Amino acid sequence: MHLQHHFETGVHPWLSQLTPYQTGKPIDETARELGLDPGSIVKLASNENPLGPSPRAVEAMKKALEKCHIYPDGSGYYLRKAIAEKLGLDIENIVLGNGSNEIIELLGHVLLKPGTNIIAAEHAFVVYKLMAQLQGAECIEVPDPDFRHDLRAMRQAITPDTRLIFVANPNNPTGTAVTSNELDELIMLVPHWVTVVVDEAYYEFLENPPDLIKHIRYGRNVVVMRTFSKTQGLAGLRIGYGLMPTHISRWLQRVRQPFNANLIAQAGALASLNDHEHLQKTVSLIKSERSKIEAALRDLGVKIVPSQANFLLMEVGDGNAMFRALLQQGVIVRAMESYKLPAWIRVTIGLPAENERFLRELKKVLKK
Repeated sequence: MHLQHHFETGVHPWLSQLTPYQTGKPIDETARELGLDPGSIVKLASNENPLGPSPRAVEAMKKALEKCHIYPDGSGYYLRKAIAEKLGLDIENIVLGNGSNEIIELLGHVLLKPGTNIIAAEHAFVVYKLMAQLQGAECIEVPDPDFRHDLRAMRQAITPDTRLIFVANPNNPTGTAVTSNELDELIMLVPHWVTVVVDEAYYEFLENPPDLIKHIRYGRNVVVMRTFSKTQGLAGLRIGYGLMPTHISRWLQRVRQPFNANLIAQAGALASLNDHEHLQKTVSLIKSERSKIEAALRDLGVKIVPSQANFLLMEVGDGNAMFRALLQQGVIVRAMESYKLPAWIRVTIGLPAENERFLRELKKVLKK
């Protein structure tokens, strides 16, 4: 205890308030705990792609395995070049991340410190707040009526110490989206010391995705985050990227780890970038199955938040109890207590058989 005390006197005091991010419960861990066959467990907790990874990515990664004794390209040149060409940007506008989460962390390293703050919606992706806490910064949480970002209220919450505003579009865990006009207004009207960060992890599912690239070309204080985890199905590789003007990217490039995007991830991401067939299959499946689940939940009298993403937020009375009850039946969902929604669960859209299984087990629990 003596050594522990001495160690802890050197720990940043603001870290005592930081609660580590809770990931979706893994299948293998659930199987061990409950004595179940892993093959009988359905995981609908982490918004993963039910169709699996892009086939093009798998082929590229197999070839890349033979070179995994060599350090990856620290600049990520070919992947960044391909992203830039696809979006009509320059390679300097692209920063790769160990998942798009790392882009959030890099922005924190560059802009946040004790005394500064970020602004996020009350029910937005919890990692924004965690990354602020990591730097000793405050998170101003703005109410989101009907679980939808109120961008004007977020703009009105800006203080002289605000450095970042985070907008997830569509938002996790609510699945709601904001309009292109609302985003343009926010970006055009924020003061010069504030950077607007738009998290587009689920943007491929949007009916009318906004064009934010124009703001980056113009050089405004905007960062757009995207990932290969969702529609490309590469969540296990941890590869994402940020799009931003060069006056921001050069600072993020300074503070990132030199090999933050590994060789296998770069190869898989590059191959998946133009796998339009896999993307279209994924988006089509999600939209079709989401409609079926929404209709079934309405029939059951379960309140849902209309979603533009690959998951649904639903009110079940006691989220933790429902999580545990479904877990006992081999169905893993996500309880929402950490999002200050103790009565809710979030369920990823899976394959048709997985979704039917979830609905079957949910009905049983609701009857009890």
